[in-house]
Amino acid sequence: MSVVVVVAAVAVVTAALLALVRIEKGPSMLDRALGLDLLTASLVGAIAVEAFWARRTETIPILVALSLVGFVGSVVISRFVAREPEGDGHVRTPAEVAAQARAADVSRGEQFGGGYPGEPDDAETDGTHRKDRR
Repeated sequence: MSVVVVVAAVAVVTAALLALVRIEKGPSMLDRALGLDLLTASLVGAIAVEAFWARRTETIPILVALSLVGFVGSVVISRFVAREPEGDGHVRTPAEVAAQARAADVSRGEQFGGGYPGEPDDAETDGTHRKDRR
């Protein structure tokens, strides 16, 4: 019996560690939700192994409640993700954030005539209007 408990405990701990890796690395919100669901299932498995080892039946309602919480949480998150616009579930890398900031600076510069607000424009320096130069 102790061999079975040790093997089950190692499997539960391995699943929990892999779930934590998925939560940390998951590029989208759906991957993180999957990791949380696996972590909840690992918690249920750990409690079940402890109940088996101690031969306790009073933990069965706790197992049922945790299983229901995990199931309802997964359904709610999957419904939320299903309504999410394409690409919004992706967690951007620092390089993507910087590229988006540069693109916003470029578009803002074009909006104000090529420079930033308060900077003299080419038209202001040579005395002609921008429309006249084209």
